Amino acid sequence: MKTLLAILFALICFATKAQTPDDYFNRLNPLIKSEGGFDYPAEDYFDQGVLRMQSGNFGAAIEYFTTAIEIDPKYEEAYNNRAIAKRILKDYKGALEDFAAALIINPKYADAYNNRGNARLEMKDFAGAIEDYTLALKYNRRLADAYNNRGLAKMQLKDYQGAIEDFSKALSLNRKFTDAYINRGLAFNELKDYSRAIDDFSSVIKINPSDPVAYANRGLIKISTGNKDEGCADLQKSAELGNTAADELIGRFCK
Repeated sequence: MKTLLAILFALICFATKAQTPDDYFNRLNPLIKSEGGFDYPAEDYFDQGVLRMQSGNFGAAIEYFTTAIEIDPKYEEAYNNRAIAKRILKDYKGALEDFAAALIINPKYADAYNNRGNARLEMKDFAGAIEDYTLALKYNRRLADAYNNRGLAKMQLKDYQGAIEDFSKALSLNRKFTDAYINRGLAFNELKDYSRAIDDFSSVIKINPSDPVAYANRGLIKISTGNKDEGCADLQKSAELGNTAADELIGRFCK
């Protein structure tokens, strides 16, 4: 049975012809100032960008991060956040440019490598994503998200055992990392290790009893291994928690 429900987050490096980092930044961010200059420091515009990101207004966030960068062309966090907003809006070229800028400023910026790995993952550049997540972990060995994300990229390349190792490492750093449990459960399922897959989905339910994806995945595996009654009960619980896909699964497997 291959109908399991995956969680994905749940970022080729941009090459430039700039001769120096300053040339690169000047090309990427021509300063646009009003006659009187900017009214506030770069950090204030950055904070406004973060607020727009949190509210889902990514276009406005980009404008604020751009202003922060115009004031301070070496503002690595603004490049990183602007790149995330561009990735969400599917402007992958722009996102890769901004991640490259952040990493020129700070070649040890672990979060920027992790975020660029996410962009590469969405672009299906799985080997490139793994390279970036590995660099993120080189500079921050405790970045649980990078282990989880690298595991997702390895799953796309069908390296399920390698993925399990990464998900396990993420969980050693954060025992309540529910996405890592779900992703490891999916990897165990691919290896037909159904008991461990069920254990992982059960761990998610113990941490968050309202997680519909964990119930659905556990239910499907129970059904596939002959435990139809309990499996259908899990699918019913998933549907009650708002998972509309569970209704279709109940119609297929439980009628």
